[in-house]
Amino acid sequence: MHIEPGVVNGAKLALSYATAAGAAVYAGREALKTVSSRGILSFAARSLIATIGTFVFFEILPHFAAGVSEVHLILGSTLFLMLGIGPSALGLAMGLLLQGLFFAPTDLPQFFMNLTTLLVPLFALQAVAQRAIAKDTAYVDLSYAQALKLSVAYQGGVVAWVAFWVIWGQGFAAMSEIMTFGAAYMTVVLLEPLVDLAVLGIAKSAKGLHGSGLVSERLHTAA
Repeated sequence: MHIEPGVVNGAKLALSYATAAGAAVYAGREALKTVSSRGILSFAARSLIATIGTFVFFEILPHFAAGVSEVHLILGSTLFLMLGIGPSALGLAMGLLLQGLFFAPTDLPQFFMNLTTLLVPLFALQAVAQRAIAKDTAYVDLSYAQALKLSVAYQGGVVAWVAFWVIWGQGFAAMSEIMTFGAAYMTVVLLEPLVDLAVLGIAKSAKGLHGSGLVSERLHTAA
């Protein structure tokens, strides 16, 4: 999902600063909610887990080039379900930054575009979860259909933002490559719900996590 160097240049980069700033404000508000409800240590621990997870998603898990970008198994819905919105958002941002600083410095000029591409779909996923998951349902009890809705929301959002940035920078000339990327990325949608359910199953059987500050409050307990 990385925007490649040169896709967006010059004054057009300013839009990415604005979108990333908006995403950061929303993420900050959600982070404060987590700190208020569970404390700073819980938030810090979950954010660290999300950062490590994001780094693994980008650097260790298989990824391949497709059309205008690369296909990564970014388990946004997994992070959200396990850790909550605030820690997940910070973890995605920090994991992306660490990757750019130490492994892909050529990605740094595109950091704010890539940050927007990761975070805004996460917030969309949050909205979908609020509608698709009944308040009396703990996350560990989700069905495949519910997990699929979350995956479609997140991965579809990633594809939409990549397409937007490419069109913003280059116009519609790359439309065929955008479609190739989108089709390849949708394969992640088929896999991510299975990963979600597997991880949730482990969390459900791990009694020590229940009520722990290492996971989301909603993971084991209905709202």
